[in-house]
Amino acid sequence: MCYHERMNSRIVGATEFKAKCLALLDEIGRNGGTITVTKRGRPMATVGPVRKRLWPSSEGLWRGKVHIPDRELTADTSDLWEVLRQG
Repeated sequence: MCYHERMNSRIVGATEFKAKCLALLDEIGRNGGTITVTKRGRPMATVGPVRKRLWPSSEGLWRGKVHIPDRELTADTSDLWEVLRQG
């Protein structure tokens, strides 16, 4: 292989990356680290593992799935609260 190893990172030429792309991705998945892809000796891209979030964000979770009419959002619900206060 014509790559250099540096603290779990590699430098691979574009031709080699193209030929061995799937195997290199599998290796990143197993061992971590990054691969810098070069073209004519110049760095062009860095490939590395996806950083997983510990907790997925709930932002936008219901966007496009639920529609709440404006009249429901602006409805006067003060009478509902009054019932709760009496009990």
